Parts: sequence; C-alpha cells; structure tokens
Amino acid sequence: MANFALFDLVGLQLSPRIRDLGKITLYRTGPRPDFAARYPASGHLLTRRLNEDLVTGMWDDLLRVAASVKGGHASGALVVGKLCSSRRQQNALACAIKEYGALRRTVYARYLVDETYRRRIGRQLNKGENVHSLKRMLACAGEGAIRRPHHEGQAEQMWCLTLATNAVVTWTTEYNGLAVTALRRSGRDIDDAVLAHIWPTHHENIHFYGTTPSTSQASSPSSAPTATGRCAAPWPSPGNPALSWSVVA
Repeated sequence: MANFALFDLVGLQLSPRIRDLGKITLYRTGPRPDFAARYPASGHLLTRRLNEDLVTGMWDDLLRVAASVKGGHASGALVVGKLCSSRRQQNALACAIKEYGALRRTVYARYLVDETYRRRIGRQLNKGENVHSLKRMLACAGEGAIRRPHHEGQAEQMWCLTLATNAVVTWTTEYNGLAVTALRRSGRDIDDAVLAHIWPTHHENIHFYGTTPSTSQASSPSSAPTATGRCAAPWPSPGNPALSWSVVA
C-alpha cells in the first residue's frame, strides 16, 4: 500500500492488476451507516475506517518523503523498502504512508467496475512483460546472467542490453510503419484501433542466434526441416545454390 501512497504524492497514478479482489480491505472516511446510506450499492464494502488524524498529523513528513523521491535524492524502491521493513512497522511515518496508501487503493477501486479500464491496464502490463521477454532473449548469449565482477562492468553490460533493446524497438517501429503505409497505399483498410495492439517489442521474427551461410550444389526436395522440425529456408538447387538458415540452439 505504500506504493499507492508514494505514487500519488509524486503526482503519478499506480495502476496495477489486482488479484483476489474479494479479499482486499476498502476504507471509508466516516461512520459506516453514513456511507451505507450514501452509497447503497458499495457502502457495505467499505469495512474499515481511515485514521485521518494520523495522515493529517504526518502530512508534512509525507510531502518531504515525496520531495526526496521526486528530486532524485532517494529512490522510490529504497524509501518503500525502508518504511516497510519489519523494524519500522511501528514508525509513525511508516504507518501514515500505509494508511494513506490504503485510501488511494480504495479510490482506485473503480478497477472493480470499469471493464474498459481493466482491459487498458492489462494491455499496458502485457507490453511491459513483452519488453522483459525481449531483453531475456537478447541476453541469451550470457544465459541472462550478470557476469562482470565489478559495478562498472555490470552497469556497462546493462547499458549494452538497453542499447540493443532500443535498436530492436526502433527497427521494428520503422518497418511496421513502412508496412502499414505500403498496405494503405495498395488500398487495404488498416484500422488505427488494430494498430494500437501492435507493439514494437514483438520479436518472433528476429534470429537472435544469427545465421550461418552455406553453399551447396546438391539438389534435394524444395525444403528441409531444421533440428526443431520446422522448415527454415528453401533447400539449395542449381538455380538457388546459397542456403541460409537460423542456428537453433
């Protein structure tokens, strides 16, 4: 819940996919009968009352924490980790930020009733997961491990991974745009709503292991299976002696 509070304090909106919706606790800022009368359909779901005195009493401290994060003096992960550590559970600031986070999560409960909003969040999360998948594939040469012993080398390795990821995204974006332009020029109707679901991080068309050229004059069937049982390229023939296939590990 501290994440909800910290995001709101720095002017951002945390929009996670919430699991086990029926088990989360929703908060109210007044007596339960008043909220039940004001919101007949949802008032009974607000089962816990917010400790407003704690939040207002620590408000200046909450703003100072947010300013430290937004100014770059401390990372959000460090602040949340420190405040949520077991040794600080009774700290007034930690309790206040969790209490405010519970309030912000309750406001975020429109996630429960807005199907369009849930689909939008799911789409954004899928995009993020696709970026992580692309990075894992790009890091396959080192089996995804950070092998440099020193911090400078590790940072250099991660920057190289970021550079390679950006290169793939840029290349895919450029050629997807060219493909859409060519299709529209030929008379095909390409709906912009469909393009919203096309991400430049898709990488099924990329040969991460490179290609191995080979020259052969032997004639065989039109295509041959690879080690994985799929046809990778036309089999060489007198008219097509050069063969290039993906190297599959």
